Amino acid sequence: MTALSININKIATLRNARGGNTPNVLSSALKIQKFGADGITVHPRPDERHIRYSDVYELKEALSVEFNIEGNPKEERFVELVLNTKPHQVTLVPDTLGQLTSDHGWDTIKEKKFLIETIDLFSKQGIRTSIFVDPVENMVRGAAETGTNRIELYTESYAKDFVKNKKHAVDPFVKASQIANELKLGINAGHDLNLDNLKFFNQHVENLKEVSIGHALIADALDFGLENTVNLYKRALRKH
Repeated sequence: MTALSININKIATLRNARGGNTPNVLSSALKIQKFGADGITVHPRPDERHIRYSDVYELKEALSVEFNIEGNPKEERFVELVLNTKPHQVTLVPDTLGQLTSDHGWDTIKEKKFLIETIDLFSKQGIRTSIFVDPVENMVRGAAETGTNRIELYTESYAKDFVKNKKHAVDPFVKASQIANELKLGINAGHDLNLDNLKFFNQHVENLKEVSIGHALIADALDFGLENTVNLYKRALRKH
């Protein structure tokens, strides 16, 4: 079954909007873990507008499920954070400073040398690596040449096109996953996946190992409650 890693950035955003420590990020993560999530994801940014670097250290000490840290490895502070905390997985994202949310994958051909060096640095510390890529054949093939363990398919285009034509929306991801499987790359996916489009995606992308979902899941929790929402997303990831 595909693993569900829940991105808790939105919980931190809510906390930071008011100051203080409500909601408590660590307490929320532990509840999500208890409710059945397979992993917790965070994406700390330089301005710490949601997840703070101090949160990452606390989470690493407390969690028993997989811990995934996303971020831009061109930021020295991010690299230091990952090396210090040694999460189960680091997902490398080509963000720019001040970027609202991730909106594109790596150019794995242009950035090949940098990615090889960065992935080697993390791999030597026993950290599984994943790199954010668009569902484009040469980008997936380029990823395989970096030494990464996995790719994370950037699914915004799927989510946008899903409401118009499901098959058209998923086709590029099916093709990308076939190439990744041929190249022995593990496959993760994330960005704008939700209860409407998740099941179809999971049914059509072969050997999908993990999805990382935050914004939609936390929004759904306002309607359905956090525990129920985690279970609804877990149910959507069942193949049958």
